[in-house]
Amino acid sequence: MADTHIVRFENVNKSFGHKVVFVGLDLAIRTGETLTVIGGSGTGKSVLLKMLIGLLDADSGRILFDGAPLADEKDFARTRRRVGMLFQGGALFDSLTVGENIAYPLLERGQVARGELASIVAGKLSMVGLEGIEDLKPSQLSGGMQKRVALARAIATEPEVILYDEPTTGLDPANASRINHLIRHLQGLLGVTSIVVTHDMQAAFYVSDRIALLADHCIAAVDTVESIRASKDPRVAAFIEGTYGTDG
Repeated sequence: MADTHIVRFENVNKSFGHKVVFVGLDLAIRTGETLTVIGGSGTGKSVLLKMLIGLLDADSGRILFDGAPLADEKDFARTRRRVGMLFQGGALFDSLTVGENIAYPLLERGQVARGELASIVAGKLSMVGLEGIEDLKPSQLSGGMQKRVALARAIATEPEVILYDEPTTGLDPANASRINHLIRHLQGLLGVTSIVVTHDMQAAFYVSDRIALLADHCIAAVDTVESIRASKDPRVAAFIEGTYGTDG
């Protein structure tokens, strides 16, 4: 029987010197779902994403992608070709135009002919509601527009999994809402698996099929939005109410 989980973290441990981040962390992410990881500052939400694409190494344990363990750089390189990531700050190249930013991963991977780039870039911009801005520089855009351009770049390679690292941080409520709507829209439009890390509970409740809480160096709870809302676990309730400690 085929594994219905595209990503698995199994008994993962991670520390930075004396700072312990994960102890025996287990998490399985289902193909096609949007799973949001919540937790206080310093609990390792972004670390989780970076470990999946090989930007950080686990100290021990296993990470599996599509059933195969990620054991070396070749494995991570193959995984990165199937994953798109929206970084917290957008990470656009200031010296490149919007169109060049979106085309960059396609050119880097040699996936398409140069003659096809313009139509692909235009299509991805249309998906995020930003038609016709290919020739602008990132500095000419608002913060919300920059985040949407970064999202267009993340989906340019038609990934199977999209990682969102604090996608609404620094945005005003209107732009945060627009990004949240795009996360749901793109999941349905592209059929992707989405992994979101955020501290914004309103966003988590809106975009998620399931929510996982990082606390006490592990996944303390993982369940549907409805079950998380109704959870009697004091750590879940405290985080939702905004009273959970942030030094985890």
